[in-house]
Amino acid sequence: MDQSITRNFCIIAHIDHGKSTLADRLIEMTGAMRSEDIREQVLDSMDLERERGITIKAKAIRLNYQARDGKSYRLNLVDTPGHVDFSYEVSRTIASCEGAVLVIDATQGIQAQTLANIYLAMEHKLEVIPAINKIDLPGSEPERVLDEIESVLGYDRESVLFISAKTGQGVPLLLEEIVRRIPPPRGSPDMPLRALIFDSHYDSYKGVVAYLRVADGQIAKGDDLRLMGQGTEMETLEVGYFAPGPCPTDGLSAGDVGYIATGLKYVGECRVGDTVTSLINGATEPLIGYRPAKPMVFAGIYPAVADDYRDLREAMEKLSLNDASLSYEPESSPLLGHGFRCGFLGLLHLDIVCERLEREFSLSLVVTTPGVSFLVTKSNGEKLTIINPTDMPSPAEIEKLEEPWVAISIITPSKFIGSLMELIMECGGSYKRTEYLGQAKTLGELGQRVQLEYEIPLRSMLTTFYDQLKSRSRGYASLDYEFLGYRKANLVKLDVLVNEVLADAFSRIIPPDKAHEVGKAMVFNLKKDIPRQLFKVPLQAAVGGRIVARADIPAKRKDVLAKCYGGDITRKRKLLEKQKEGKKKMKIIGHVEIPREAFMNVLKLN
Repeated sequence: MDQSITRNFCIIAHIDHGKSTLADRLIEMTGAMRSEDIREQVLDSMDLERERGITIKAKAIRLNYQARDGKSYRLNLVDTPGHVDFSYEVSRTIASCEGAVLVIDATQGIQAQTLANIYLAMEHKLEVIPAINKIDLPGSEPERVLDEIESVLGYDRESVLFISAKTGQGVPLLLEEIVRRIPPPRGSPDMPLRALIFDSHYDSYKGVVAYLRVADGQIAKGDDLRLMGQGTEMETLEVGYFAPGPCPTDGLSAGDVGYIATGLKYVGECRVGDTVTSLINGATEPLIGYRPAKPMVFAGIYPAVADDYRDLREAMEKLSLNDASLSYEPESSPLLGHGFRCGFLGLLHLDIVCERLEREFSLSLVVTTPGVSFLVTKSNGEKLTIINPTDMPSPAEIEKLEEPWVAISIITPSKFIGSLMELIMECGGSYKRTEYLGQAKTLGELGQRVQLEYEIPLRSMLTTFYDQLKSRSRGYASLDYEFLGYRKANLVKLDVLVNEVLADAFSRIIPPDKAHEVGKAMVFNLKKDIPRQLFKVPLQAAVGGRIVARADIPAKRKDVLAKCYGGDITRKRKLLEKQKEGKKKMKIIGHVEIPREAFMNVLKLN
């Protein structure tokens, strides 16, 4: 097909700015689906995506549009995930397009991930069409947002479109601008094949189905292919495009967006960001640098009932078929039994995986405190990567300890600067700069919008940081972060002992000056959640051999004197002594069951 009438574009936006709704309107107005068949968030196929209003997996769809110039154009729309956890997938999606529609909420204005995504688009030299969405809402302020776009992003006022993705207002003009302003794809069908993979999923009949954009060359059914980054070899079982369901075709040529069925058994063999080429006479240079997804957050996942371990293992295997960024390995805990130590892209990814395991596989889970990976250099020169706090060597063996840091960008009204700066400093953040967005414009009593930039240890963001950010800013602040690297740290391992037995699931790595404060909060939380036993249960927080906090759960006491309605005092003493001896024995052999709620409450510790 003539490349001059092809347009490849994506929609980029902050969470909940209307990206999926705009995709629905474009599908409806180009006639890709009948209006009676269209439901909200057409491209979000998972129930979880629809309930939460977020896009987790990238999607692609081919649209045919009859423009005002009389030509029929082929529009390839690639829908991107919206959350910062999936920023690598967003960057690969952007790399597969020539243009992007930047959607900005008319009620909220520019947010942190708006800036992060626009910088990604600029890096890849995309033609960006800014569009102010939700202009139909009573609280919308399109003129204020227009001023922000002009002063912060540098776009001319005339190039910004006003739309309502919900009602369709302004969307026909947006379609015309996509055709007019986004350049056609470059690349020759006669050159060696190069195609970029921007997502994939597992199909039980076709194996791994890779979503790709063909930059050069052609793909046909039966071709033998090779992945340049991983070296995987495969045969093309099927070639097609999405409209929105899979539509098999004879082949894909330079400039096309579609899919290939590879027959591979694991998504990990066909990862996002890799370049596909022909096995014989293939290309020598990949399209862009490939790197595997790197887990940033680690947590233990255990079945609430020990007998469900086999079901959990099968569920993890099935889930990993469709999620190559999920890593897991078996581990066991004296307290929780057998489970898995899993690596995630971020906290949202952890939350989604746990919810999918519980919902799709009917499992009841216990999730340990999330943590990060640490680099340890021991005194003997040995280097270790620690992802489970229980594996941390003793302080005497450690010569150097390093932890991951991230650069965070927070956009907030100026009224909340003080409380947010206080929060970040409590978390050990390092101040970088402050920038006022929209110089002369204000948000009434909330003041001007401000961008705060800090560097902060990643471990500080893993529990209640985001909740605190939202509560201290009354929901107005938005956050984006980027991994920086590892830096030297002064940290200790805090252990929790329940009835003098190590509860390894509660171990965490923290700064030494917070050991007493965090330990005290943990033992008092556990005291509330663990039911009373027939013997006294001591709860202790310890750093090495030093106890930093303690709380005791008092024993349930049976009234053994109830039957003594009279008689000699020695008889009563004898009964009490017998009870005392029994409680001593019970304390030695007694086992304390920790309820699931206790793990959840410790996760929410400030």
